[in-house]
Amino acid sequence: MASPEPDGRRRRGGEPRARGELSEVMKDKLIESRLTPNAISLTGLVGNLIAAVLVWQEYFFLAGVAFILGSVMDTLDGRYSRMSGKGTKFGAFLDSTLDRVEEGIVLTAVAYYFSTAGDDVAVAATVVAVLASLMVSYTRARAEALGVECKVGIASRAVRVVILSIGLIFAKGAGIGDFELLAPAVYVLAALSVFTMFQRIFHVRRQLSGGPPPATSV
Repeated sequence: MASPEPDGRRRRGGEPRARGELSEVMKDKLIESRLTPNAISLTGLVGNLIAAVLVWQEYFFLAGVAFILGSVMDTLDGRYSRMSGKGTKFGAFLDSTLDRVEEGIVLTAVAYYFSTAGDDVAVAATVVAVLASLMVSYTRARAEALGVECKVGIASRAVRVVILSIGLIFAKGAGIGDFELLAPAVYVLAALSVFTMFQRIFHVRRQLSGGPPPATSV
């Protein structure tokens, strides 16, 4: 008769199954709950509103944390929608709309801060960043309405969130060293967003002209 496996081996073999079962149970509980993708989207909006207020009050580190948390919620709503099957066409529309609003709200607060500091160049760069970020999203939406997939470009939503988060967390007075990265972050954000807008314009032109697709995409 074969000897039983050591307890340690049984535990190691059973752990993945136990974790998988627990994950499935949690997933089923979430799906059965009253939580909706729209509720997650609205939670992300609240987080970004809090971030904008904190920027206005010049609590930059806390603003960066709130902005990150709000942006994470923006990411989760789409995944939860697909996982739970609770997504609707209006929910997808609301998600995209709130993403644009949230980014604009936080950057508007940043522009206000630069204005009070008398940094007109940074104010102008923030305005460019807002406009170009909106155009990055608009070019994709308009392209997809024409039947062209348009996810190319450097400054995707995730990249823009990372850049602005770094700028907020390492802003002057944020309490982390002597860094002042908010203005540089805005300059980078504006430049990359403008560049990405043109990347998408040329990509759509190439696709509609029947040319070969670009080598890389984001």
